Amino acid sequence: MADPVPAVLRDGDLTVEGRLVAASNATLLCRAGGSDGADGLRCIYKPVAGERPLWDFTDGTLAGREVAAYLVSEAAGWRVVPPTILRDGPFGPGMCQVWVERDGTELVDVVAQDAVPDGWVRVLDAVDEVGDPVSLVHAADPRLRRMALFGLVVNNADRKGGHVLVAPDATVWGVDHGVSFHVDPKLRTVLWGWSGRPFTDVEQEVLRRLGQGLRADLGEGLSALLSPDEIAATTARVDGLLASGRFPEPPTGRVPIPWPPF
Repeated sequence: MADPVPAVLRDGDLTVEGRLVAASNATLLCRAGGSDGADGLRCIYKPVAGERPLWDFTDGTLAGREVAAYLVSEAAGWRVVPPTILRDGPFGPGMCQVWVERDGTELVDVVAQDAVPDGWVRVLDAVDEVGDPVSLVHAADPRLRRMALFGLVVNNADRKGGHVLVAPDATVWGVDHGVSFHVDPKLRTVLWGWSGRPFTDVEQEVLRRLGQGLRADLGEGLSALLSPDEIAATTARVDGLLASGRFPEPPTGRVPIPWPPF
């Protein structure tokens, strides 16, 4: 099978074009293998040196967990994380990920409570800043369902609506997985629309394959990126999902969505 990571992402010189100032950690827009015009490949580079320490994620690095998320996505065949690697850059080692151009489609939204679109799922009711009733909703889209299942496996604590990107070829990508793989339940996501729904036969087969891989080659590949406890917890989550056979309900003892949700 061909390597889905472009060679230029691995080997091309990184030229910094700008910084995403809204990000909580250093997030640089770069071009790999070129410096202007259409040359090279646009990518996101997050140097480890620019990571802010997190009190509840004391093991490893955000960059390592971003790459681990990509490896799990690829092992499952889900293709929900853009090609992502660890490499050296202008500010030292860090995560480098193919930049996703968006086509303007939004699959997660906040709408008036009486205006939920057909084919969309209500996740949460609330009031906006002026007191009007609104709902957090997402499309009942199989591409999002796949992303929701992926989030359960990696224990993603930050699946915001703004981290769901629709590319011009209609691929739906998820980004920002630095706070994933915790050994404790940390799942926070806007994609709760399939709660209680049973897994399909295909989904169960993918989970079985992941469980086998985590005990073999996938686990070995993750060992350079995650702690042994994080890998063991991921394996246990997959086993638990297979045992339950369905998407879980939102937890009641903690906040089930990231805040803000976008």
